[in-house]
Amino acid sequence: MSMKYDVKDINLADQGQKRMDWAEQEMPVLRQVLERFEKERPLEGVKLSACLHVTTETGNLMRTLAVGGADVVLCASNPLSTQDDVASALVANHGIPVFAIKGESNEVYYQHITAALDHNPQITMDDGADLVTGVLRNRSDLIASMYGSTEETTTGVIRLRAMANEGVLTFPVIAVNDSATKHLFDNRYGTGQSTIDGVIRATNVLLAGKTFVVGGYGFCSRGIAERARGMGANVIVTEVDPIRALEAAMDGYRVMPMERAAVLADFVVTATGDKHVLDAADFAVMKDGCIIANSGHFNVEIDIPSLEAMSVEKRQPRTFIDQYVLKDGRKINLLGEGRLINLASAEGHPSAVMDMSFANQALASEFLIKNKGKLANGVHKLPEELDSEIAALKLKAMDVDIDMLTPEQEHYLNSWQEGT
Repeated sequence: MSMKYDVKDINLADQGQKRMDWAEQEMPVLRQVLERFEKERPLEGVKLSACLHVTTETGNLMRTLAVGGADVVLCASNPLSTQDDVASALVANHGIPVFAIKGESNEVYYQHITAALDHNPQITMDDGADLVTGVLRNRSDLIASMYGSTEETTTGVIRLRAMANEGVLTFPVIAVNDSATKHLFDNRYGTGQSTIDGVIRATNVLLAGKTFVVGGYGFCSRGIAERARGMGANVIVTEVDPIRALEAAMDGYRVMPMERAAVLADFVVTATGDKHVLDAADFAVMKDGCIIANSGHFNVEIDIPSLEAMSVEKRQPRTFIDQYVLKDGRKINLLGEGRLINLASAEGHPSAVMDMSFANQALASEFLIKNKGKLANGVHKLPEELDSEIAALKLKAMDVDIDMLTPEQEHYLNSWQEGT
């Protein structure tokens, strides 16, 4: 094969294809997008570089983009999130160059990002804004020919808005994460289920009756808290935002600062998008055997260097668990090197929610092409009508019917003259 790529083992392709096909059964919205793209070819000839978690669902998105005419290259958005068989299937069966190996070093990770940018993309597709950051820092020569970028996750949107506020974001970006059909479902139901799945696969520890602390109460954290409570855990939420903290309290959770929660915790899972949500002060008061994990995009949410500095020994009692022994003999168990535990030790979000998220990504790419030169530099939402279209397609696939407004009702909602 003449194209350049870097995967673990190309012989894993058949296995990866079977798993992609299994996931595709739960992705009816993306399937309908693919069928239209195959007829209309709206991405014809456009060079697109994607930096996403290389999973079965991502494989089906890449196939959709390629069928729509795009010249696609894919790299991983996290060193531990790649499914090596899917990476091989995309290369061997679909002719899509992939640069991703599960467990790759940070050095190799950034080499792979460079390889994706060497594709000279006109559209970048991000999960965490690493490609956009690479363009702005190292490849400003690409900007003049770019349609723009799309962003999948909360952490990436936070970074992009910081870029926009500093005036350095010199092309438009569609914040896919801001679409209702993404964050209301992917973040809450997807992160909730897959995070608990990752914690259980890594530890095989019973959640029922344990104290489970969730860092933050955004949509990802809400999903984690809800699923942990459903497994019988006693859930505590920590927050810095008074409105979210109030909402958590009224949802029935105990709310307190992390340093107080850490004393009680059997489990702590962070999902805030910020750094050092767990730090040395928290490690100093944790129970012996406390299990800590992160479900935010980057591994900075847990202050791992401080934990290492406080430790006298590091063990690995199970795959995906680093056990730090502190000077007083207490043990703290870090899951998945502090990286996204739902992808480090599990398989990421279920296909049914990624169906909507990746339909958003595909339509966002088409939207950028249709609106080249019309969008201001900065962060944009996908239009609400496209969001609603995706929701309608999902309802149809689920065989769910809803009411329609009558002309009289529409008139009433758009009028101020009628009252009691």
